[in-house]
Amino acid sequence: MTDLAFTSGAELAAQIRDKRLSPVAVVRAYLDRIERLDGTLHAYITVAREQALAEAERAEQAVARGDRLGPLHGVPYAVKDQIDTLGLRTTAGSRLLADNVSTIDAPVITRLRAAGAILLGKLNLTEFALGGTLEFPFGQPRNPWNVDHDPGGSSAGSGVAAAAALAAVTLGEDTGGSIRSPASNCGAVGLRPTWGLVPRAGCIPLCWSMDAIGPITRTVEDAALVLSVIAGPDPADPQMRQRPPDDVLSGLRAGVGGLRIGVVKELTDGSDTDPEVRSAVLAAAETLRKLGATVDEITLPLVPLAGAVFMALADSEGAGAHQPWLRTRAGEYDPATRRRLLAASLLPTAAYHQASRARVLITREVLGALDRFDVLLSPTQPGPAPPIASGKRRVTSKADAGGRFFTRRSYTTPFNLSATPAISLPCGFTAAGLPIGLQLAGRRYDEATVLRAAWAYEQATPWHERRPPQ
Repeated sequence: MTDLAFTSGAELAAQIRDKRLSPVAVVRAYLDRIERLDGTLHAYITVAREQALAEAERAEQAVARGDRLGPLHGVPYAVKDQIDTLGLRTTAGSRLLADNVSTIDAPVITRLRAAGAILLGKLNLTEFALGGTLEFPFGQPRNPWNVDHDPGGSSAGSGVAAAAALAAVTLGEDTGGSIRSPASNCGAVGLRPTWGLVPRAGCIPLCWSMDAIGPITRTVEDAALVLSVIAGPDPADPQMRQRPPDDVLSGLRAGVGGLRIGVVKELTDGSDTDPEVRSAVLAAAETLRKLGATVDEITLPLVPLAGAVFMALADSEGAGAHQPWLRTRAGEYDPATRRRLLAASLLPTAAYHQASRARVLITREVLGALDRFDVLLSPTQPGPAPPIASGKRRVTSKADAGGRFFTRRSYTTPFNLSATPAISLPCGFTAAGLPIGLQLAGRRYDEATVLRAAWAYEQATPWHERRPPQ
């Protein structure tokens, strides 16, 4: 049953289509793992056990009848509890929405259902996807490689559920690294699509100009498969790209021959990057070179500022959205969430406009680099998953605050600020057995190239075959 649960979503779908696997058996395998492990890992807020089994029965009947099957028929998935699912709670990880039952399916859920996927439940997250939650109202999510370590945020449960095989595939949402951070910390694959490629209707917002829904999975192929299902225009979101998405599956196995890959010096060789992370990422770059890519170093001097610029913009937008509740229900927020939103409410307009100008400069720098290179390569995070306890200690100085809140975000947010796609995938482990994440970023709407490079690296290395002890 463990081997079944760790089977990729693509392979599960293929075996179900060929009548070698029962959707009911697959769903039961995941529900059994959730029952056995989630009391410790706290990946889920809501488990839709009876609903999932009923959907599995219908999926099995459809196979028996010879119905036309979708690309994810019978594949169990779970979603970050920021995304609306009809008849289930959408809490956004907050006491304020503890009883908020969704009356609609978000477009991404409608598309997954149409593809035949089976919803297992809703996944834990930092409150309102902001990050830094001190007191999780639905349980502290824990890293499956070491339960005393942070799984990453804000899509914590999505990363845990993917890595620990508590679902075949999951959905997260990434405003400043919230898909890639848990993927890196938990040893999974996390893809933040180009802003505007995947519809965001039915997703509780944090920052309209950077929020993006995307997959967290155990393989690059599964990430591509899920993206191919959820991407595309949506009439309810006029800010989306209004043309069909590019095919990300047909060229997935094309290899990296002819690709130009730029290693971002500031993120790879910077003083904030852990030596074990640096070594693993540089080894990944060398692997891609041996596979046929042209690999060179590139310098992006402004990217170390990206974390501070991002927080000035995203936190201000989030604070604006939360003003009514901050005035009337402030005591119900987690202390860290409340402090961060109130601080952002006091940000001077001059600082906000300065951050807006800085965003333009960082975007110009990233897009200019992507004129020269097909893919930019860097660590996803400056270090491996930190202990959970370290995130709960008091801030002691201005320098401490900058290091804790800005530094790690500068590794992921350049690609949020520039609205470009980026993926995190495993590229090694520390001596302590914690995963290390490799980040690959590409041109806007060129997920196909990013996934192609990621797949080639994944297949050439053993990291995706490792399973956590949990």
